[in-house]
Amino acid sequence: MRRIDKYQDLKSSQKENFKKLNRIFGMKVHLIRKKTIERFAQQNAGSRKAFNLWLLLLKRADWIVPEDIITTYPSADSLGNGTNRVVFNIAGNQYRMICKYHWGITMIHLSVKWIGTHASYDMLCSKNEQYTVSLY
Repeated sequence: MRRIDKYQDLKSSQKENFKKLNRIFGMKVHLIRKKTIERFAQQNAGSRKAFNLWLLLLKRADWIVPEDIITTYPSADSLGNGTNRVVFNIAGNQYRMICKYHWGITMIHLSVKWIGTHASYDMLCSKNEQYTVSLY
C-alpha cells in the first residue's frame, strides 16, 4: 500500500475528513531550524528571553488555518503578496523573524528563513527581499 505524504495526493473524500478533524483538533507545528533561533538568541543576549517565550507558545500551538498564527502571536504579520510567509516581532519589535509555513496533512511545517534586528528588516524590505530571503 502506498503511503500518502501530501495533501494533494488525497482523494476528495479523504481531504474532507482531514479538514473536519483539523477543524476540531487543530494541528501541531513542526519547527524547522530551531537551532538557528537558539544560536541567534545565544549571540544576542537581549533576545534570549523573548525567543524562549516565542518557542514556548509555538510548542503549545494548535492551528487550524493560517490566521491562527496571528491569534497565537498578535504582533505577527502575514507578508502577503502571494507568499506563505509570516514575520514575527520579537522582544517588543527589537528583532524580526521571517518564517515560511506549509500546511501538511497532520501538522504545520514552519521554517525559519531570516532573523535580524528591526533595522536590518527595514533594509531587507527596502530592497523588497522579505518575500524571497532564505538565509537558513
